[in-house]
Amino acid sequence: MDEPKLLNKRYQLLEPLGKGGMAIVYRAQDLMLERLVAVKVLREDYSRDPAFQERFRREAKAAANLSHPNIVTMHDFGLDNGQLFLVMEYVPGKDLKTLIKQRVRFSPEEALPLLIQACAGIGYAHRAGLVHCDVKPQNMLVTPDMRLKVADFGIARALSTIIPEEQMDIVWGSPQYFAPEQATGAAPAPASDVYSLGIIMYEMLTGSLPFQATTDSDLARQHVEMEPPLLSEILPEISPTLEQILKKVLSKEPSQRYRTADQFGRVLMNFGNVRSAPSLALTPEASAYGETHPGGKASMTDSLFEIDWASVGLGLLALVAVLGLIPFWMWIYFVYNPPIR
Repeated sequence: MDEPKLLNKRYQLLEPLGKGGMAIVYRAQDLMLERLVAVKVLREDYSRDPAFQERFRREAKAAANLSHPNIVTMHDFGLDNGQLFLVMEYVPGKDLKTLIKQRVRFSPEEALPLLIQACAGIGYAHRAGLVHCDVKPQNMLVTPDMRLKVADFGIARALSTIIPEEQMDIVWGSPQYFAPEQATGAAPAPASDVYSLGIIMYEMLTGSLPFQATTDSDLARQHVEMEPPLLSEILPEISPTLEQILKKVLSKEPSQRYRTADQFGRVLMNFGNVRSAPSLALTPEASAYGETHPGGKASMTDSLFEIDWASVGLGLLALVAVLGLIPFWMWIYFVYNPPIR
């Protein structure tokens, strides 16, 4: 860009951070609140479609209601000069795909804390009735202190109103990561996001994707018909339990997977007994969008998941009930076995 561009007389676009098939992301200045933000400007041909404009508005509104430390906060959205745009929290660091390319492989001790955070954010959205539809490491931003934040909620679903022949590539997710039901054109469900998280887990641990092909249709067929190579074939030292967890997550049938990302995250927490993320090598000034900026650090929360108070309450009631029976059984015992005087 030769000169900064102003959106809605408020957001000054400073420089591009990344470019994809459907949008360009810019680092921008919010002139009203005087803070850095990330602005995603969608392609003009998408922005001109009336059906997409309405769907985009609904999905952006729903995504803006998500407030979680592992989700990129959406601040604003609008239409200016014929182009739709999203205004999001600016996240310093790198996206998870970049980290995978740099590190090649993650040990389970390195991978699980990041995956658990991804499950926490996506699981929160599942509880709110939202499915991400396009879970992939490019949509996961990792800060210098290893906070992971999931981005782009709602955009893939909004794109379902666009050109039908583009749905396989864009609407229902990225071919490398989408679930078998997405590959056949079915609407995604929470279990579809869980499958995509499993593909990311496989890639983090092995350094490669389980399915690879030169065309999207071949990738779709592999997701539907083929089983991925076993982790133990690539990593003989891998825990059999972890391999079984991943095998369940990558089941072809959604009903055979964990139903939500929350469930998957709890299983990973129980397996790894993870309490906090380890320190991985990450340049402090690197940006999650691939540029440099001296960013601040967000503290790691002590708990990544909300406590299931209903289950806790039922457990306490059961304990009280059992303890309450002790006097009764003692009375029965002494009725039939009176003490000898």
